[in-house]
Amino acid sequence: MAPRPPGSRPLRTLLAALVAASVAVPVSGAARPSAVPAPVPVALEPLRSPGPGALAERYAVNRDSIRAAERMAEGHGDRARADALRVMAGPARQFLSFDGRNGGRTVEVVGDLARADRIAVLVPGSDTNLDRYERLRAGATALRQELGDRSAVVAWVGYETPATMSTRVVTPGLAEEAAPRLRAFVREMAALRPPARITVLCHSYGSVVCGRAAPGLDASDIVLYGSPGAGAGSVAALHTRATVWAGRGDDDWIADVPHAQVQLPFFTLGLGSDPVSPAFGARPFPAGAGGHSDYLAPGSVSLRNLARIVSGQGPAEEGHRA
Repeated sequence: MAPRPPGSRPLRTLLAALVAASVAVPVSGAARPSAVPAPVPVALEPLRSPGPGALAERYAVNRDSIRAAERMAEGHGDRARADALRVMAGPARQFLSFDGRNGGRTVEVVGDLARADRIAVLVPGSDTNLDRYERLRAGATALRQELGDRSAVVAWVGYETPATMSTRVVTPGLAEEAAPRLRAFVREMAALRPPARITVLCHSYGSVVCGRAAPGLDASDIVLYGSPGAGAGSVAALHTRATVWAGRGDDDWIADVPHAQVQLPFFTLGLGSDPVSPAFGARPFPAGAGGHSDYLAPGSVSLRNLARIVSGQGPAEEGHRA
């Protein structure tokens, strides 16, 4: 029997995943949140002042946009979407931007951005949309509570996230489209709050977005967690001056995803090397025993260490609160 060519097993596994996703697309696509109509968002000028007045005005404009989207969802007969939007339009919520079309694009601030010395930007992964947004918001709230005063956490859903059961979740295409937007947003935050330390926290497919955005990303740290890959073979290939961290929970199923990348004639298949492998070159941090959706759970080892990295400290050893 002829020997198996090097790397053929990861390639076959990736191709099997692509075929499985292709079969699932017609089923999952029918239920995509993009089916719910929403109004064209108000055109907004870039934020040029971090003052409370300018921010309050921006938050008010986007609250009105969310309410308009709520009315349209109600008229469309989607009560679940309308209910979700009603919660998002609450008086205490702070959205820097909102676009309810095609599943939704939102940027929400938890904390006082005008006074923040530490800013954490959360970049989520697959299936993050208006119907499932509150899980991300809960994680942002938990991180803000861990960080304390003079910090702000920004939940950045600035791109079309792939459906978990789709072909796009195993290719970097959506990440490549999202990367310039993430880079521009972080640059805007740096201009608004020049003294602030900015950390970009990238979960799951969000790690691929951050990997594509890494060159020129104006952040002190890039943190990859629950990552299927970062679209690159190593930290050096990210071409960033930021410190790159990586962690994975003991019960995270993403460990079983094939970490490889193959260039096919018309697209790239796979998301690159495993960011927690020593060969990748990221600084490791303990992420505890949790699963794929548990990294921002209150009281968790992963949340504690993510907060320490955002604060400019090294991560604590697992089980020890410094």
